[in-house]
Amino acid sequence: MSQSVFVFYLVLNQSIMKKLLALSLLCLAVFSSAQAQTMPAPTIAAKSWLLLDTTSNQIIASENPEMRIEPASLTKIMTAYLVFEALRDKKVTMEQLVNVSVKAWKVDSDSSKMFIEPKTPVTVNDLLYGLIVQSGNDAAVALAETVAGSEEAFAVLMNREVERMGLKATHFANPHGLPDPQNYSTAQDLARIAQHLIVEFPEYYKTFYSTKSFTYNKITQPNRNRLLWLDPTVDGMKTGHTAAAGFCLVSSAKRPNGTGERRLISVVLGATSDQVRAQESLKLLNWGFLNFDTVKLYEKNQAIDTPEIWKGTQAKIKIGFTDDLYVTLPKGSAARIKPQLERKDPLVAPIAANAKIGTMKMMIDGKPVAEFPVMALETVNQASIFGRAWDSIRLWLK
Repeated sequence: MSQSVFVFYLVLNQSIMKKLLALSLLCLAVFSSAQAQTMPAPTIAAKSWLLLDTTSNQIIASENPEMRIEPASLTKIMTAYLVFEALRDKKVTMEQLVNVSVKAWKVDSDSSKMFIEPKTPVTVNDLLYGLIVQSGNDAAVALAETVAGSEEAFAVLMNREVERMGLKATHFANPHGLPDPQNYSTAQDLARIAQHLIVEFPEYYKTFYSTKSFTYNKITQPNRNRLLWLDPTVDGMKTGHTAAAGFCLVSSAKRPNGTGERRLISVVLGATSDQVRAQESLKLLNWGFLNFDTVKLYEKNQAIDTPEIWKGTQAKIKIGFTDDLYVTLPKGSAARIKPQLERKDPLVAPIAANAKIGTMKMMIDGKPVAEFPVMALETVNQASIFGRAWDSIRLWLK
């Protein structure tokens, strides 16, 4: 099993969330192998898997998280994300009627379908249920054409979003996930896409992904996510299957954590059957909830230190984190955590707010379990030429 990896990001207001959320998801903290050995992950019957805590943004455990796979219908998570984005931006509406193209109607007849027909307009709302609950490839094409004009143009939007999210190992060729050499991803990237959707569109996520069945054209189809029936704390995500991909499932659950709640996202790829992907996903979720706690260590914009700054308009600078800092730890170990700040001295002005100042290592029993970037909480401009000269002398004498 590979080392566990932690991911840290900032939760921001909607107007700037997308860019900074993507950047902050790239700030990784490593869970030390010594600590991982004290909390071994369960054996998961899958080619690749990952467990993410969305409150702390730490990947608690994983195996082959960067292995390239065919995402199959997990592709539709990104398709739904882009449709939700179009709804938010009022480019489409839920009640909008879509004229079904022959191309959408004729999509692979042996694949999962919603069974829309060219002569019967269908609402965007129904197409979303068809996409998410019924995993309809025809619904995926119809939505792609509605949002972007064509499948090809929609794929361009998908890959533009991949780039904005900072994903390095994902490329989409179509909106449904039917086999294509240019359609690929990883467990790590799929977890991030799922997290973006849940964080940015919580109401749409709640409405569509927890629905257990949907009827269209007098045909009722159940949601293929078995966990919706097996565990009441599971509130969604998406299944996928092709011969090359095997049986795949991204799932998410929310359970109590102290006075609040915490959410885990599980990604299980390449299982041998529908039953196995559900059973292994539930095993992974239960393990994460039973064996780990997520605790808040610092408040947003809390000054954790005020080190001296040289050649600036003030003598000290406030440093800390630009959002509440949470960490996920094995149960019972939170009381033993000791923060250890490391920074490069001397700090010399000018320093802009949000510039990285150093690193905070979280230590338990003398071993590092996680680390996070420490940022400047304020801007300090350069002093006058006389002030800079005086500090240059002081630094030389120090």
